[in-house]
Amino acid sequence: MQKEARVVIVVAVLLLPMLGLLLYGVDRLEERLFSKQLRARHARGHRLRLIQSTSQPAADRRIVGGHEDAA
Repeated sequence: MQKEARVVIVVAVLLLPMLGLLLYGVDRLEERLFSKQLRARHARGHRLRLIQSTSQPAADRRIVGGHEDAA
């Protein structure tokens, strides 16, 4: 009886991490397949600018795509 209990524990310890990785992989795959936003893999998200440039006054900055261009 004790040997059988050990086998059950070993199988559970080995299978639980594998099931967790499988669920994580399926979740990532589902996000890729069913995402509404299609973009190239090499496309990057926009970087958040916490400090705005002080070289130009705010009124002189161009608005590009609804965002202020600090360059």
